Amino acid sequence: MRRYVMAANTLASFPSIGLTYPALTSLTPDHSQTRLISQQQLTSSVTLNAMDILLSLPIVSYFLAPSITSWTTSLNLLFFYMTWTTLILSHGPLKIQLLGAVAIRLILWLIPSLAFLLFDTLLPSLSESIKTAGAAALPPTHGPTLLKTLALALFNLALSAALEGATSLAYASYFHEPLFRASSALPLPFQLLKHVAFLIVAREVLTYYIHTRILHSHGRRLTSTRVGKLHASYAHARAAPPFSLMLFADHPIPFLLHRIVPIFVPAVVLRPHLLTYFLFVGFCTIEETMAMSGYSVVPGIVMGGITRRTAIHYAGQGDGNFGAWGVLDWAHGTSEGQDVIDDMKAEAEKHRIKERSERAANNGVGFVQGGIQELKKGRGRKGKKSN
Repeated sequence: MRRYVMAANTLASFPSIGLTYPALTSLTPDHSQTRLISQQQLTSSVTLNAMDILLSLPIVSYFLAPSITSWTTSLNLLFFYMTWTTLILSHGPLKIQLLGAVAIRLILWLIPSLAFLLFDTLLPSLSESIKTAGAAALPPTHGPTLLKTLALALFNLALSAALEGATSLAYASYFHEPLFRASSALPLPFQLLKHVAFLIVAREVLTYYIHTRILHSHGRRLTSTRVGKLHASYAHARAAPPFSLMLFADHPIPFLLHRIVPIFVPAVVLRPHLLTYFLFVGFCTIEETMAMSGYSVVPGIVMGGITRRTAIHYAGQGDGNFGAWGVLDWAHGTSEGQDVIDDMKAEAEKHRIKERSERAANNGVGFVQGGIQELKKGRGRKGKKSN
């Protein structure tokens, strides 16, 4: 009986899910008044925890609408929630933030970049055929140069993590709360989309104006000119399309201004859920890694346009295409080559062609089915006449 009492108390106070177990707690002896839970407290605890889960989890939409998604998706989301809850209960928010951001960038940038570099080095003839500028877009084959680029990129990655950690620690020390909300309550889908949309727009604005006013200011201010020279001597050392390893291989000051500030500063202002921040960092990392790859076979017309404009920017040593998506380049007239509007028109035309093909196929199927029906009717009439 003592073993059942200990199990009941442990499960009733288990923090990762927050639910109580009346069937087990009822096994406690009547004479142990300190271990009994009143019915009112039990009902209140279960109600509050159930409401917290229902209101905070997007998983409820899956359970309430099984016709839309499968039970496998619902279970995966449930296991993700349990894993996330266990993680935030066993580690501090700052540790999760730093290790999570670094892990995302290592997985979505460093590993693909090294794979692209290995492919470009071992199969240059094949790689040349799918590069935007052919052989000119191939990375250098000099070993020490590549090692130097890799070392600089890893240093900048560590520097960005240190800057994020110092900022988050200072905020937590002053306001006595973490910079990003790391709670078991997952963000709702609408809130998630709204925050990610805000972060993407803010990143586009900051990237464009930092790029044009500081990194490529062309002598407007003395400080901007110095930072711009550092950026030109590192990121634009060669007049050729980039390769993905160069994403983090810039002088530390231009690197922080160009790659970290447009991502981190809007997140500091908004202070979203930590999972929203991770999603935003992952989205930007994938986009920038593909944009810097220099390949002409990047999936999607819009993403292909971003990659093409990035290649033109580096090949022209910063003459145009300063934004991440090219929207402000189109608005300010700084686009080089096809702009984002051309990409959107091409995407729309692609969908129109697909719709026309599907419509023609449906019409052809309908025509064949109609012919078969007419043939069957003709045979039926002949049979009646013969009878």
